[in-house]
Amino acid sequence: MVLTFIVAIVTMGGLGFIFASALAVADKKLKVVEDLRIAEVNEILPNANCGACGNAGCYDFAVKVVQGKVDPSKCTVGGQDVIDEVSRILGVEAGSSTKMVARVLCRGGNAEAAQKENAAYYGPQSCSVQALVGGGDKLCFDGCLGGGECVDACQFNAMYMNDNGLPVVIEELCTGCGLCAKACPRNIIEIHPVDRTLFVFCKNHDDPKTSKKVCKAACIACGICARKSDGGVVMLDNLAVINYSKLDISKIPLDKCSTKAIDFVHADVQITEEKIPAEVS
Repeated sequence: MVLTFIVAIVTMGGLGFIFASALAVADKKLKVVEDLRIAEVNEILPNANCGACGNAGCYDFAVKVVQGKVDPSKCTVGGQDVIDEVSRILGVEAGSSTKMVARVLCRGGNAEAAQKENAAYYGPQSCSVQALVGGGDKLCFDGCLGGGECVDACQFNAMYMNDNGLPVVIEELCTGCGLCAKACPRNIIEIHPVDRTLFVFCKNHDDPKTSKKVCKAACIACGICARKSDGGVVMLDNLAVINYSKLDISKIPLDKCSTKAIDFVHADVQITEEKIPAEVS
């Protein structure tokens, strides 16, 4: 009996020693040492976890930027101050960050867009549900639904719905994260450099007659803006589309656009030819 007890003790002790040794070796061989700079970089990031940089979140960005897989300038939400600080921690030259902002490319609000007469929509007002169920109350199936889902998606309070049922971007607060654009089922919100000024504020692809019927602010595919633009504006499926790499604003006859579908983002600001900012591709 005593011998059996001793054998059991020795066996269990031996197994314990073997397993402990294996764990010690594994700990030493498989140990992952985290670069202390990761925590330091993560600490100064905005921690919005918005994904604007193309990564899963701020910590993922911190890991990849320390590993040299991502450039510090990719954090557009943090701005130049964050980029400079991250670059200082990594000991690299700081790049420059172009401020990006959201642009709502639709001016078909309640006053401009024609409403359905015999098929009014009654139900949840979120844009995604409206788009899925009946397309909302407007005849235009490419314009803003007015549900404000983009406003709800914004983490920075940089958007609000105006009295005309359209979202408005507050440039000073917008970080260009793109969450509002992802939330829009009609894809009327795009992220652009803040100094890009000329846009086609319409996504409608209907024929000219239908476009006039569904919205007063729609592109009616007349092609006037494209004919003398030297490739700066092209017509695609009844819609004017700007090619920013070839755009020369001085060649675009904006005064000929009867619906003002192609216009400056701040149309109320008088822009002379001398003050026209350079467009970027």
